[in-house]
Amino acid sequence: MSLQSNKALAARAIEIWSTGNIKEVDEVYASNCVSHHLDPQTSTGREEWKILIQKFRQAFPDIKEVIEFQVAEGDKVVTHLTFKGTQKGRFDEVGPTNKKVSTHVVVIDRIEDGKIIETWTAWDKYGVLEQLGALALAHHGH
Repeated sequence: MSLQSNKALAARAIEIWSTGNIKEVDEVYASNCVSHHLDPQTSTGREEWKILIQKFRQAFPDIKEVIEFQVAEGDKVVTHLTFKGTQKGRFDEVGPTNKKVSTHVVVIDRIEDGKIIETWTAWDKYGVLEQLGALALAHHGH
């Protein structure tokens, strides 16, 4: 695949979060895809992606992810995006706050045979919790 088609595939993966159309996960991700997060756990497979997207969309039903830029080289695409949403459902241990959040996310996708086979994601989860007021509560013992 060309670098341009790799970028388009990575952009389509990002768009699934905004649309919530998890049927597209099967078209974008390889069945044995691996997701590396900042925490030590590694998730494998498309079904885990579907669950994760659904959880985020329950917490932030109006998710909007806007791609700021992409860089492609070889079989990898780096996407820098802005994540925005209003918390209407449970996120982590935080119940609905109706607060709007915004954060930057960096996603690195490795593409093989026209599908995403491996992903690394870095985002400021603690910054989101702080925007929700969760860290202030924990910090003050409430």
